[in-house]
Amino acid sequence: MDVSMIIEMIGYTGSVLVVVSMLMSSVIRLRVINTVGSGIFAAYALIIHSYPTALMNFCLVAINVYNLIKLSKKDQSFDLIEANRDDGLLGFILDYYGDDMKKFFPGISGGFGALDKAYIVCCNGNPAGVMLGREKDGGAVEVVLDYSVPAYRDCSVGTYLYSRLPSKGVHTLIYTEELSKSHADYLKKMGFENENGVYIKKLNK
Repeated sequence: MDVSMIIEMIGYTGSVLVVVSMLMSSVIRLRVINTVGSGIFAAYALIIHSYPTALMNFCLVAINVYNLIKLSKKDQSFDLIEANRDDGLLGFILDYYGDDMKKFFPGISGGFGALDKAYIVCCNGNPAGVMLGREKDGGAVEVVLDYSVPAYRDCSVGTYLYSRLPSKGVHTLIYTEELSKSHADYLKKMGFENENGVYIKKLNK
């Protein structure tokens, strides 16, 4: 591969990353991927002596870094709401995000009437996540749905929820439902143990 081909590949890589960043539902992921893509494309522009293009992309990098710093320092105030199946806010979340939920929980059908545990997590007053399940003996809950809305998929909702559930008498979470691979990976990241296809997490009391 000659030098000109390598230079072209650098340009294409930067362009692809910038386009991919626009497909991200998470603002943080969008900023991170866009920063990398803009940085690569700025380097490409310098190599081909397109200084206005390089300047524009360096500005995009600076803007993204500035906003990422702001996001990292942003105060997030979480609240936990214990709901019931007739709760209006719960019904709204389940209806509004129903199609997206099925991507991560392909086994759900929308029939949540038999469930007796429902928790809503709000961030700065906005719905950020919801957990539905069945109460078991000894402070255990068999979880059917543990969903975070697209803007809060950075594990912050789960971290807050799992830290607060012991105060509600919940000390063990159990997953037996069908899960997508992405949510199974999330459970592992959050400290769940896979025991013959059943995911279990002991919460700190």
